[in-house]
Amino acid sequence: MKYFAHIVRPAATRLRPIWLLLMLLACSVPAIAGQQQEMAEQRQVMDAVHHFLRQHTRSLGEQVEIEVVPPRVNFPACPNPQPFLPGREQARWGRLSVGVRCGDDERLRYLQAQVSVISRYWVTSRALDKDTPLDASVLTQQTGDLGRLPRQVIRNLDDIEGTVTRRPLAAGTVLQQALLRVPPLVERRQAVTVEAAGSGFRISRQGRAMDAGARGDRIRIRLPNREVLQAAVIGPGRVAVN
Repeated sequence: MKYFAHIVRPAATRLRPIWLLLMLLACSVPAIAGQQQEMAEQRQVMDAVHHFLRQHTRSLGEQVEIEVVPPRVNFPACPNPQPFLPGREQARWGRLSVGVRCGDDERLRYLQAQVSVISRYWVTSRALDKDTPLDASVLTQQTGDLGRLPRQVIRNLDDIEGTVTRRPLAAGTVLQQALLRVPPLVERRQAVTVEAAGSGFRISRQGRAMDAGARGDRIRIRLPNREVLQAAVIGPGRVAVN
C-alpha cells in the first residue's frame, strides 16, 4: 500500500503570485497613463496641422484630401502648436513637410502630410509646333490629382495669356510653365513709339529700343536727342512712360 503525503504550504507562499501580479499592475498604470498622455499630445499637434492644411488648400480644387502622417518617434510636448510651411518653393499639394512652432519653445517640430487635390488643368488638344500662340482653341481641360502632375501645371487660362510654346508639343501634353515662353513684343534696336499720357493730354514720339522686352517689361529707350529713358512695353513696337 502506498501513502501520499499532503504538503500544506504556508499562506504567505500561496499569496506571493497574487502580490506580484498586483505590483506589476500598479507599476504599469502610470506607464499606460503616460502613453495615453503622449498620444493625446500628438493628436493635438496632428489636428492643428490638418486644420492648417485645410485652410491653406481651401481654394485649390473641387476636392481636397489631407492625411497627416503620425511621427515615428516620441513627439515632445508641444503647447499651442503653430504649423507653417517651410520654404517658399514648396508646392501646396503632394507630399509636404509641415513645420510646427510650440509656444515659447524655440525648437521646431516637423510632420509629413499627403495632400491630394482633385482639380482641373489644361492639356493640348492637338499637336502644336514651336512658337504656337496658346489659347482655349488649342487646349482642353481635364480633371485629376495635382499631386501626380508636374508642379508647374497650368490650372488657370489667364496664366497663358500672351504665351507661345517653347518647343513642339504632342497632343495631350500637360501644360506647365516650363513649356511656355512670353515672346518679346519689342526687339533690341527696334524703332518704337514712345507714348505718354496725363490729365487731358496724350503725346507720342519715336525712339529706339536698347533692350528686348515682353509685355510689362521695363526697357531702355534712346530718343533722337540721345536722351535715354525707362519705358514699359505695352504692345508690339509700343512703350509707355509715366
